[in-house]
Amino acid sequence: MLEGLKDFFAALTGGGAGPHDADDLRVAAAALLFHVAEADGSASALELETLRAVLAEEYGLDGEAARRIEAAGEAADAEAVDLYRFTSVLMRHLGEAERVHFVELLWRVVFVDGAVHELEDNVVWRIAELLGVSTRDRMRGKHDAMQGAAERTGSVEA
Repeated sequence: MLEGLKDFFAALTGGGAGPHDADDLRVAAAALLFHVAEADGSASALELETLRAVLAEEYGLDGEAARRIEAAGEAADAEAVDLYRFTSVLMRHLGEAERVHFVELLWRVVFVDGAVHELEDNVVWRIAELLGVSTRDRMRGKHDAMQGAAERTGSVEA
């Protein structure tokens, strides 16, 4: 009966869950990664390239599939009214260590340009809180990402 009701509402709204909807772990992750990349006002080409690389590495996607998931994540983020929509998907699918690792991936996107904007820092903090990642683990991920960026670029601003 519940499935019938879901199908009815899906038909009313023009569709159901597609392969790239926000309940897909990869799309939810992409939406959060995109949200962080865009937190300072715009997502740079380097941030988007890193976002795609993270999606490809973490989910075994080729370049085209990573771009499709990125686009679906960007669209889902544009429609979302809060971050909970995406973090709840990650909470359902990821264990504690995987959620800590995801926060480390967020920091990787933040630090790719060698600097962290206060809005990026705030968004990562909010996502980490919603994912139940401790302050200690969040800050350790930030430190590790900062060191990695410093090794790649020669300088980093925190």
